[in-house]
Amino acid sequence: MTTPPGQPRDAAQTRARILAAARHEFTRSGYGAATVRAIAARAAVAPNLITRYFGGKQGLFTAAADVHLDVPAMFDGPRDTLGARVAAAVVGRWTGLTDDDPLLALMRAAGEHPAAAVALSEFLDRESLAPLRDHLERDGLDPQDAAARARAVDVFLVGVTARLRMIDGDLGDPEQLREWIATTVQRLVDAP
Repeated sequence: MTTPPGQPRDAAQTRARILAAARHEFTRSGYGAATVRAIAARAAVAPNLITRYFGGKQGLFTAAADVHLDVPAMFDGPRDTLGARVAAAVVGRWTGLTDDDPLLALMRAAGEHPAAAVALSEFLDRESLAPLRDHLERDGLDPQDAAARARAVDVFLVGVTARLRMIDGDLGDPEQLREWIATTVQRLVDAP
């Protein structure tokens, strides 16, 4: 798509359209099946703009899969209600997002693209595992115990996400799901 004569180009807007189209295509098709041409068509831009703005498909994927979670915000409160806060944040995020979730795209791509698997692992370590481990340590657990409990919660949530969001695509009743996740996370945090 070209800009009509006399109309200024907006690089930021074009970049945002390309990223939105990429998130959709990567989430729907996976990394391998998503094509630069399909992404460009969805964004209504020439394919060469993807190379210009992102350096190609890999750079575009990295930018489209960039996501941050406000994990520390759910730690404000006593440890005996941590599971409820985590469950509320997780289910709230799932029910409040479209199918173009960059985290979902990253998870789907991780199985087929080594760079995506590395990016997902680094994301989970930085945005989820480390903050929870640090919180549990500050709450009085020894470092090894805090790390093991944080890892158990992390693995549980990744598994639930894979099963319910990626494979089944049906979260069921959000309130029941929230209660189940809250109970399970709390058990993982508190188990002897």
